[in-house]
Amino acid sequence: QVQLVESGGGLVQTGGPLRLSCAGSGATGGINAMGWYRQAAGNKREMVARITSDGNTAYEDSLKGRFTISRDYAKNTVYLQMNSLKPEDTGRYYCNVVHQFMNYWGQGTQVTVSS
Repeated sequence: QVQLVESGGGLVQTGGPLRLSCAGSGATGGINAMGWYRQAAGNKREMVARITSDGNTAYEDSLKGRFTISRDYAKNTVYLQMNSLKPEDTGRYYCNVVHQFMNYWGQGTQVTVSS
C-alpha cells in the first residue's frame, strides 16, 4: 500500500509561482510513474504532468512551458513547479502514482490563483 502526502498548495496571485510536492511511502521496490492531475470545480479530473521511472515526462499541451515536473527517486517524491499561474489554473491538484500495476491517489492540495 502506497501512501501519498501532498504539500505546497495555497493562494497565489496571477503570474506568480507555486511548487507542489508529493512524497510517497510504503512502496516496496521502485515506483513506476508519478504524476499530477487537477480538478476544477464542476470539471473532470485532468492530467497535468507525468514522469516515468526512467525520467520521461508528459504534459497537458496547454501547460507546456509553464509547468515542470521533476522527481527525486531516492525520496519517492515528485514535484510540480508552476510558473506564470493563471486564474484558470485554480483547482485541486492530486498526486498520482502507479506502483505494481496499481493506481494510488493523494488527498489533493488546493491551488487558488487570484486575478
